[in-house]
Amino acid sequence: MSAIDKLPPLREVIAEHGLSAKKQLGQNFLLDLNLTAKIARAAGDLSGCDVLEVGPGPGGLTRGLLAEGARHVLAVEKDARCLPALAEIADAYPGRLTVLNADALEIDPLDHIPAPYKVVANLPYNVGTELLVRWLTPAAWPPAWESLTLMFQKEVAERIVAQPGSKAYGRLAILAQWRCEARIVMTLPPEAFTPPPKVHSSVVRITALPEPRFPADAATLSRVVAAGFNQRRKMLRASLRGVAPNIEDKLAAAGIAPTARAEEISLEKFCALAREVAKD
Repeated sequence: MSAIDKLPPLREVIAEHGLSAKKQLGQNFLLDLNLTAKIARAAGDLSGCDVLEVGPGPGGLTRGLLAEGARHVLAVEKDARCLPALAEIADAYPGRLTVLNADALEIDPLDHIPAPYKVVANLPYNVGTELLVRWLTPAAWPPAWESLTLMFQKEVAERIVAQPGSKAYGRLAILAQWRCEARIVMTLPPEAFTPPPKVHSSVVRITALPEPRFPADAATLSRVVAAGFNQRRKMLRASLRGVAPNIEDKLAAAGIAPTARAEEISLEKFCALAREVAKD
């Protein structure tokens, strides 16, 4: 018996259903149910909440979410091999788990779960960053989700919370911090997973703010930031030349030295520059 419910330990579940992790699906299973419950708790009070989980695998985090009181979990799993194990969890928690055999990149969660919802996931490594960028760049703000509690490779997590002047600071930090609070809440060693990845992993808690920290057009800000960091070793007057023909004037108006590099520029200054660029 596991520590959080009456279902079998995950090692037994994996053995019974032949669920060896597939590298091509970015799978690394977290088998310690006390850890999965801890990740669920990092998402805050789940009672009365609907939760979207991507890549549940054999269901360790799914069980943590349900044990911690989530009203309903929508688990999106691409690997059909995992469906029988997830069905057993659904039977143990009647009416509280819906399993969708689908690619998370190809569905709209709002077709299956009402807003607002929380996203809690040990994301498959091969799609984690792409999913995060999508969640951070919806057509309208505030988004349908209220918080994202996500497992990433530690290096990706550090990029999300990075500050100006650090090597990790870049587009992901700007996207996350412009309209959200982001912090690392937990770091796990490779041996916590089966199979163990080559790197440490970290859980990041991202909470949506009601509105952006600084005014800027989202598309313009994204374009400016992408251009600046795509050539991060270059001075901004060079890397942003394609953004506006009079980019040095725009930089000056935003209070940014043309000789500065992207990694030196604060979120507030990037927003000021986006506003200047949008005037044309």
